[in-house]
Amino acid sequence: MTDRITTALRDLEAQHNIRILYACESGSRAWGFPSPDSDYDVRFIYVHPLAWYLGLDEGPDTLSFPVDDELDLGGWELRKTLRLLRGSNAALFEWLQSPIVYHEAPGFQAQLAPLLPQAFNLKAGLHHYLGQLRRGVEEDLVTEEVRLKRLFYALRSALAARWIRERHTLPPMEFAPLRELLPAYLQGAVDELLAQKAHSNEKTMVARPGTLVEFLAAEYAAGQAARAALPVVRGENLNEPLDALFRQLLGVDS
Repeated sequence: MTDRITTALRDLEAQHNIRILYACESGSRAWGFPSPDSDYDVRFIYVHPLAWYLGLDEGPDTLSFPVDDELDLGGWELRKTLRLLRGSNAALFEWLQSPIVYHEAPGFQAQLAPLLPQAFNLKAGLHHYLGQLRRGVEEDLVTEEVRLKRLFYALRSALAARWIRERHTLPPMEFAPLRELLPAYLQGAVDELLAQKAHSNEKTMVARPGTLVEFLAAEYAAGQAARAALPVVRGENLNEPLDALFRQLLGVDS
């Protein structure tokens, strides 16, 4: 699959006259709990030739493609990406922390890494993960049997939300460090479910683990209660460094 992904990225560059600056895994394979049949969620950041940016109108800033059984490809143009970074987009923060990188222009991650904690907005991040957790608590995990995949989606979101409200920092993308916040009485049950997921398909159902689901509901309630009390951290104005990085990656003297 790595060869297929590399070939697909090269084909995209040729077909769309773009340069891919960064491409990574963004789903369960990067989070640390894939199933054997999990697809590959590849996300990339790209830039056009300079002339594309000099017209009166802005062109499309997203590339997306039909999903097949193995590969889900999607990308954002550089200017859109930097604007979303400035706006504390949670998905982008995850991309830039991915442990699985398929392609990177020299130094790309290193240039953006110092800006992530400055751009991260605690309330926006908490809102994002609580939104994902709400689906689990109110929709996915209310029946006697639940999808194992959805259980882990909800658990990861709950721990990311807890990380934000307790540590007041950007949460890690991967599940392993987030597990530091999981109570000891749940660790064994989660180990068993992880082992089961590693040998199950994406549609596997399990008996609803009541104690774990109760924990998720409690975390959702705690996150909602914490929204108003979270400190408003106002970092530096990022316009200047982001503008400078944008010009640099376009090959324009700043």
